Amino acid sequence: MQAPISFRATLLILALMPALDACVPALIVTGTAATMISVHDRRSTGNQADDETSEWKGSNRLPAEYKNHAHVNFTAFNRNLLLTGEVPSDEARQAIGAMAEKIEGIRLVHNELVLAPPATFSSRSNDAFVSSKFKARLLESNQLSANHIKAITESGTLFLMGLVNEREAKVAVAIARTTDGVRKVVNVMEIIPEEETRRIDNSLLGARTPPPLAAPVETR
Repeated sequence: MQAPISFRATLLILALMPALDACVPALIVTGTAATMISVHDRRSTGNQADDETSEWKGSNRLPAEYKNHAHVNFTAFNRNLLLTGEVPSDEARQAIGAMAEKIEGIRLVHNELVLAPPATFSSRSNDAFVSSKFKARLLESNQLSANHIKAITESGTLFLMGLVNEREAKVAVAIARTTDGVRKVVNVMEIIPEEETRRIDNSLLGARTPPPLAAPVETR
């Protein structure tokens, strides 16, 4: 008989799921599965879909002359776009940033590309593991939902995106700074008032609450 999966292992599996976003294309589906994903997110379902589309557009519009000489990640959250990775020159950095700013619907571009050779597969795998450790610690802290934070690690630099209030942002940054393998934390989270996060969360809670069952009709 196989040993049961530990709670920590379960957290790690759940935390690894967001790290797969950059490795596999996103699927937009309808029905229960999509609803279960979207109702845990403070973004509207429309913004979630727009973010997925913006990431796809960024990857597909990367100038051809840089595709074989750069490693660029496009991560969108609430119509803010984060560029991370390595490029061969400042000219490439500026050109990719300018292209990103023209993506339809994007409000703000955070261009964090660095001048360096493309990261190795080993380095990228380690970065994904660092992100997963942060997400697992966020879950264990029980101070805010890990679904409100998107973590991206590049060469030991942990970037934080999300739609949070000031208290939640401080918690996330503190946990990130003390996560093993993190060399630097870059905070690009969108801060909104605590009353607004409370209002959104209450509306999400209402969306997850099933309607009461109708009383049985007595028949004779």
